[in-house]
Amino acid sequence: MTNPVTRDRRHFEDLAVGEVIALGHTKVTREMITTFAREFDPLPFHLDEKAAKASLLGGLASSGWQTGALSLRMLVDSFLSQIASTGGLGFTNLKWKNPVMVDDTIGGTVKITELRRSASHPQWGIVTLDFDIRNQQGKPVLTMRLANLVETRNAEAAA
Repeated sequence: MTNPVTRDRRHFEDLAVGEVIALGHTKVTREMITTFAREFDPLPFHLDEKAAKASLLGGLASSGWQTGALSLRMLVDSFLSQIASTGGLGFTNLKWKNPVMVDDTIGGTVKITELRRSASHPQWGIVTLDFDIRNQQGKPVLTMRLANLVETRNAEAAA
């Protein structure tokens, strides 16, 4: 049976290994950094200018988890909202390469690196995405691998 919510979206069979998806860009403001930090990561170098300047980071910096959340938002806007995604399965190899500082603009790409059908649930496929997130100077700020479950058009084709 066809899912009416995802009927017109790209499905597992429509995706290709090697496909690169541009994620767009997001400017990270002081207000974004401190608002996120107050609620989720209240370390001094995310909240206090003086403490941040004295830290290893040298200034007010975004939480790595905020960078990850912003990266996921860009992925939803540019890709996941256009495919028959049924949810994430997890991530591996998360690396915070450089800090995201006040007024940095981050963006990047994800690349489809693997596609496989679920052996136990042929109505789903698993897409593996490699993130490459960079700041406005081209410096890498985040890399990770994400696995996502995607509906197939034809579960019987796997049999």
